Amino acid sequence: MRQLLRQRMRKTLPRDFVSRLRSVVGDAYAIDDEETLLRHARDETPNLTPSLPDVVVRPGSVDEVQAVMRLCAKDGVYVTPRGAGSGKAGGCVAVYGGVVLVLDRLNRIRVIDRDDQVAHVEPGVILQTFQEAVEAEGMFYPPDPASLSWCTLGGNVACNAGGPRALKYGVTGHYVLGVEAVLPTGERIKTGRQTTKGVAGYDVTSLLTGSEGTLAILTDITLKLLPAPRFVQTALAVFPSTEPAVKAVSAMLAGGVLPRTLEFMDKDSIEAVRVMNPPYRFPAYAGAALIIETDGDSEAGTLEALERCLQVTTEHGAVDAFLATDARQRRDIWASRRLLSEATRKIKKKKVSEDIVVPRSRIPEMVARTTQLGDKHRLSTCSFGHAGDGNLHTQVLFDDDDELPRVEALLDDLFGVVLALGGTITGEHGVGLSKKKYLPLELGADMLALQRRLKDAFDPAGILNPGKFLPDKLALHAAKADAAGR
Repeated sequence: MRQLLRQRMRKTLPRDFVSRLRSVVGDAYAIDDEETLLRHARDETPNLTPSLPDVVVRPGSVDEVQAVMRLCAKDGVYVTPRGAGSGKAGGCVAVYGGVVLVLDRLNRIRVIDRDDQVAHVEPGVILQTFQEAVEAEGMFYPPDPASLSWCTLGGNVACNAGGPRALKYGVTGHYVLGVEAVLPTGERIKTGRQTTKGVAGYDVTSLLTGSEGTLAILTDITLKLLPAPRFVQTALAVFPSTEPAVKAVSAMLAGGVLPRTLEFMDKDSIEAVRVMNPPYRFPAYAGAALIIETDGDSEAGTLEALERCLQVTTEHGAVDAFLATDARQRRDIWASRRLLSEATRKIKKKKVSEDIVVPRSRIPEMVARTTQLGDKHRLSTCSFGHAGDGNLHTQVLFDDDDELPRVEALLDDLFGVVLALGGTITGEHGVGLSKKKYLPLELGADMLALQRRLKDAFDPAGILNPGKFLPDKLALHAAKADAAGR
């Protein structure tokens, strides 16, 4: 049914439309060969059905973005913005065809200002490239999603990306001071300011942050920077089960210590990594683990904070602890955690990776319920993630596509449990396409209607990233037409 609706809502481009695009961006940057279209037909979302755009456009300036949007608005052509394609919710996939607008050529770091501790960047800048440039100036930009080596800052802002350091430093939205953006009509707007304070007018910057490319195209971003911490200390603590590990996390935070990371691995995650011969060898009795990291300007103070954390883990039943004494040992600890994605593929050929969030105290129940759901639906699962803020990366593992109905049934149950525990369906990846059907369960009818009105105010023609985030008016109209026809 979904595929039929997609096919019905695809529009045929006007005959000379690609030629007009090429007159704006140049022949080399409005591309419609099969190889390019296939390369832009999906992102990193597992098991997502690819969807071909009609043309891939790579503008090289804000003026070109505006001109492309004016052409698309005039002819009612759908536009799907795209950064690096690193997302895991289908947010940059052109489900109804049209233009995929790739912003990789807008990749300049315009300014890194040490005096005001701000930076001005274009959306196509790679996060790691930006962080390295900032660090060279003695400053720090904390957000650190797993895809930092290739994801873009525009995509980070669009999805309000987080990462392990969000516990202490917050997510991308905490650093976005303002943006320049192009509306679906082609108009250019500027929001926010480059000061850390400012309350003049509605906070449109925050509205666009996390809007997943459904309201406007980001063309310039102003980011807040921090002084770089001089020292980092890392340790790994092993527990017999999940519950004492989570209680230790709560006790640490209640005791006045704020680590920059508190990463959690459940027993199934540890078992998966163990077969990869990780640099840190988990003991056979490991039922859960925490990776704890502190930072600061004093080496003694940073180490003392970590030792206080380890003392708390001991008081709450940790059965082993490993304190890294140099950079190599720190890398070994993190390498053992980062092997998880590859390790799960050794267990099963395919997986679905979710990014649920529950109140920290409910993590043990959430992990236990996830295991029970795996048993119920005859599927393997494991849970790991950011224990300090309750953000779990739940993995559902399987071998064959004929298991997908059971996977979907498990996810239906999983999100029901998440919401019953007071959580949210997504903490980092965004709603996109893959979680769109669950959004009404979390928001409710009134809030969903309000968000639809916001979308309509920015994009009355509905051309920007259609089929994402909110229940699609086009799909509803098509479904009603089908029902009336029957």
